[in-house]
Amino acid sequence: MELHSSAHVHCRLRLRILSMGRKAQKNDSLPGSLDMLILKTLSRGKLHGYAIVQNIQQSSGDELLIEEGSLYPALQRLELNGWIDGEWGLTSNNRRGRIYKITAKGRKQLIEETERYKQLTLAIARVMEMD
Repeated sequence: MELHSSAHVHCRLRLRILSMGRKAQKNDSLPGSLDMLILKTLSRGKLHGYAIVQNIQQSSGDELLIEEGSLYPALQRLELNGWIDGEWGLTSNNRRGRIYKITAKGRKQLIEETERYKQLTLAIARVMEMD
């Protein structure tokens, strides 16, 4: 929390996306959001795991932090569901790694997830506006 000279208080929360089974904490994200974020990121192009994390973090202005223990199980789950494909290849820094891409089935799932997310955030906003 930072105090500014104009006496306004600015509170900046970083959301950590945790693996399933971990105890939720105050700044944890909404359940299921990681799959949607990965699918959205891969809808822009093929990436390896660490690049997915970096892309989400940068795109969110460093507000969303994905823990390694959450990413790889999510990638495996998405691949098992047929929403992404992974194949071994060279990363941008010439290291061997799995490169992931979204599938047609994954694009359809992304549309569904995005719609559910919009409905959820609208519902939360309605509740928060009530006095």
